[in-house]
Amino acid sequence: MFRFAITLLLSCLLGTSAFAAPLERWVYVQINLLTPAEAERLETLMRRARPLGFTHFMLADSKFTHIPQMGVPYAENIKRVKKAAAELGIELVPAVFPVGYSNDLLWHDPNLAEGLPVRDALFVVTNGVAQVVADPPVAFPPLAERKRWGFVDDSFQPDENGLRVTDVKDANARIMTRVVVAPFRQYHVSVRVKTRDFHGQPEIKALVGGDRSLSYTKLKSKPTQDWQTEHITFNSLEQTNVNIYLGVWGANGGSLWLADPCIEEAGPVNLLRRDGCPLHVRIEGGRELKEGVDFESLRDPRLGNQPWAGEYEVWHDAPPLKAKLPDGTRLRVSYFHPHIVYDEQVCACPSEPKFDQLLEAQARDVHAAWGTTSYMMSHDEWRVLGWDEACRRRNLDAGALVADNTSKCVNWLRAVHPHGRILAWSDMFDPFHNAVKNYYLVRGDLTGAWNGLDKSVIVMNWNFDHRRDSLKFFSDRGQQQILAGYYDAGAGQIGQWLEATRGVPGVIGVMYTTWERNFTDLEAFAGVVDKFEKN
Repeated sequence: MFRFAITLLLSCLLGTSAFAAPLERWVYVQINLLTPAEAERLETLMRRARPLGFTHFMLADSKFTHIPQMGVPYAENIKRVKKAAAELGIELVPAVFPVGYSNDLLWHDPNLAEGLPVRDALFVVTNGVAQVVADPPVAFPPLAERKRWGFVDDSFQPDENGLRVTDVKDANARIMTRVVVAPFRQYHVSVRVKTRDFHGQPEIKALVGGDRSLSYTKLKSKPTQDWQTEHITFNSLEQTNVNIYLGVWGANGGSLWLADPCIEEAGPVNLLRRDGCPLHVRIEGGRELKEGVDFESLRDPRLGNQPWAGEYEVWHDAPPLKAKLPDGTRLRVSYFHPHIVYDEQVCACPSEPKFDQLLEAQARDVHAAWGTTSYMMSHDEWRVLGWDEACRRRNLDAGALVADNTSKCVNWLRAVHPHGRILAWSDMFDPFHNAVKNYYLVRGDLTGAWNGLDKSVIVMNWNFDHRRDSLKFFSDRGQQQILAGYYDAGAGQIGQWLEATRGVPGVIGVMYTTWERNFTDLEAFAGVVDKFEKN
């Protein structure tokens, strides 16, 4: 009897994870509704998912940032999927406000990207054009002079073109040197790369303070390719010394060649022009010059339109600074530029009024097109923030900047649908995830970002690695949560998520979340949820 009583007590305690109602079941779908085939794909997926108990589909489409410009075919595809969803009893939930991955909104104006500052870069006039001059000078040692590098991994061997690594197993193949730089300057690093059946990802890294990175740009090297020049840029920020690494961590077979590594101070590549990112040109030790009078108007014609609007390329020739000044005139130039994170991500500046206007307009446009009852705010992985003058003159730390923007976004959604549901990704509001100090290229501390979420905002939690702490944090704030599981890791992951909810009130749903458009495990995912709910 005593043992039975203990078992009953434990069941009651664990029963605090029993849900007051069946879990909402969601599916995350990245889609391009410009094409009828994509609308058909979504409709087929909804018909497959509905018998499994899925009732909500979150839709992410880059076109949601400019629906009015998409024309009749796009509107017809929206009507088609809305009709199918209504017949099936599925709610469609559009994702809005891409402030972390801002490229789609920057389609409207690429100058609204968050800017990193270049301060007093040296330019010298020759034949009416002012060219950047590295100050202090920067250069890499020749590859043949191995001892002049900070280190060269033993796996690298000399080659007629430079260095080669072949058929190593789980080994690093890197070269490194320390470079003296000036604070707040833009630098360009390049290296020629050749590969043959290579298993590993070549990288260029600019590291300070041990492992803090100043660049998050991925190289485009393929497993097999002929010689190709790879590029990154970085802003030195407050630093005066930077460790530059070239090579690969954990190579595992095949061959890699490196040749002709180069570093230079960059000119105004991807120059941003807006009020919060001013351009200043002055004669060294003298007066400030006037644009259009002392020097020609300066713009970068390739900013944010390569290969299409809203997309930025890491490197191209800088636009020329043309000035009718004597040869040898030394100028000091200050400007702002974006940073391209990984493959293509660029973050917008949340302190520019025009960006606010784009967000507010998106809330209206998406609601007019979809008329749904729930909307998902895409404030995730906001990796560059707080550096340009628009942000700095507000005297707010990074967390307060995020909170302010989030609060405004919530209000814009409530303005178009006062009684609708609002959801948000968890990471930028989670002290056990990204709401921390020194997050990527965010200036300051993201602590307190969560203050932008009132209790009515539902958190789409994807912090699997710290799920217990994260779930408790948002639950203690009185917020409902939906578990964003799967992430192309197998259906069993959602079971681990659900186990972590024991004793945590307010979990109302689960979402099948795939970045790879892999819906193979949809049935298995639903089966895991079925089993948990029955227990």
